[in-house]
Amino acid sequence: MKLTKGYYLSGAILASLLATNPTIASSDKPGEGTTVRPIFPTIAEEHFQGYIAVRGLEELGYEVKTPEETEYATLFLALGSGDADFTVHGWDILHDTFYQKTGGDETMVKLGTMVPGVLQGYLIDKNTADKYGITSLDQFKDPEIAKIFDVNGDGKADLTGCNSGWGCEQVIEHQIKAYDLNKTVSHNQGSYFALIADTIARYKEGQPILYYTWAPQWVGGVLEVGKDVEWLSVAKTDLPDGNNDVNTSFNGKNLGFAVDKVKTIASLDFVNKNPAAAKFLSLVSVSVNDISIQNLKMRDGEKSARDIDRHVDEWIAANRSTFDKWLNEARNAVN
Repeated sequence: MKLTKGYYLSGAILASLLATNPTIASSDKPGEGTTVRPIFPTIAEEHFQGYIAVRGLEELGYEVKTPEETEYATLFLALGSGDADFTVHGWDILHDTFYQKTGGDETMVKLGTMVPGVLQGYLIDKNTADKYGITSLDQFKDPEIAKIFDVNGDGKADLTGCNSGWGCEQVIEHQIKAYDLNKTVSHNQGSYFALIADTIARYKEGQPILYYTWAPQWVGGVLEVGKDVEWLSVAKTDLPDGNNDVNTSFNGKNLGFAVDKVKTIASLDFVNKNPAAAKFLSLVSVSVNDISIQNLKMRDGEKSARDIDRHVDEWIAANRSTFDKWLNEARNAVN
């Protein structure tokens, strides 16, 4: 039986799929003899959870190739065309346009939730927020408010934003127009982490800052909400795809971006042929807090490939009983 198009991989579909797998070399290492091609985004801070998944597949006997790294649009294209087997980096709502344009449920499967409860939105420094009573992005239509955050002298607020090609770029560009901010806000783009480093430096100098970010990642450990910065609300949800009924609220504020989750996504052909891998990838999950802690270590200098490998080792050791449970369920899936 082959898995055909559908939405998420339900338990019933997965059980049916797993029951029809061909005989494998070893019950302990059901992946022996099979090569797996993962694909990651280029953001090094998102590789930690990817290598946790890779490590599990290796323990199941799969030969896992060095992950390809690319931008999100290309990542989904590779999955949809069968040029890559899986990623653990697909935001369910934010990246849905990429997913649908590259084949959607006809060519891919959303296996499980790698990271639950992820957030994104706009923030400003708390000192300026309190001084001027700024709580909403809507207030940036006021040129007097906007120029408080002017960095380059053009009179417009400078928003530290997204890299070109990221899903958040589409949302920010859309919302600047939808919220009538074209004349008062500039979306500064480039290398996000270089731009955010400059933003943090300006904050430490006592200057006002306006920036986009997401969680989990290390920025939230350096600029803490409620202590250093505050989320800005938006007047109404307005997203590029028109799906404005999604939940965009957190702690009573409408952040303007969907409260999302990061999915593990695999090519349909890979899932059909590799039930043990599919089962493991449907189970593996890393918390927002664990990723934030690891990302902060990278920010503080532990960012080499060897460092990230050590972080993965430490996480697996700390979560060994859960990790083994996932592995055993994957092994049992082919029996």
